[in-house]
Amino acid sequence: MHALVPGDAGAAWQRLAAQLPRPRAVLAVSAHWETGLPMLASAERHSTLHDYAGFPAPLYDLRYDAPGAPEVAREAAALLQSAGHVPALNGCRGLDHGAWVPLRWMYPQADVPVVELSVQTALGTAHHLRLGAALAPLARDGVLVLGSGHVTHNLHDWMRHRGGAEPLPYARDFADWLAATLATDDRDALLDYRARAPGAERAHPTEEHFLPIFVALGAAGPAARAERVHSGWEGNALSMDAWLFETR
Repeated sequence: MHALVPGDAGAAWQRLAAQLPRPRAVLAVSAHWETGLPMLASAERHSTLHDYAGFPAPLYDLRYDAPGAPEVAREAAALLQSAGHVPALNGCRGLDHGAWVPLRWMYPQADVPVVELSVQTALGTAHHLRLGAALAPLARDGVLVLGSGHVTHNLHDWMRHRGGAEPLPYARDFADWLAATLATDDRDALLDYRARAPGAERAHPTEEHFLPIFVALGAAGPAARAERVHSGWEGNALSMDAWLFETR
């Protein structure tokens, strides 16, 4: 619904885009595209995927038909391959809502080229940090690596406790742990978050919504500075915190 009603998170996305240099392309890593091996959407122009059901009709009328960046997709694939990954290009897939919803507010004219990268949930956190590290040359060359997921993502709790005024304790504890861990750049703890973070398995019953952050962090390099650019909640189970990683 943030595609229709941006709320505080959408306003933060707008401010962030205004503050950052205009990228030559966005490489969006979305929790809503899961594949066995890394795949890059390399179309010349993207269609808009309405990959959800049961929502109000106006959501299905929205379009974000951004231009693609096939050359950036090929650069990304070459970097991943050089790092030992087995990437593939997909010239047919459009942008899912994990990519186009934040971009709708960041670049509302849909005039910044976009490449989307899938996540490989079965391959875990270290794999995704390595993906990001392989893509670091793109991040240094004007490509914005955008990780789109959630700091906490338990939809069962979100539905069950809708209307609650305060974040559920485990969700707050997890978001606070992430903030403290990013502040010290403790990557060993981050990689092992399911064992070390409070409430990790409840915060993320499945991992796909947390994995994009590792790609963004890896792309910023080994000594990245982490800045929380938004802190907020959707209901009391979904943390909407947004983080910016910059090379020191």
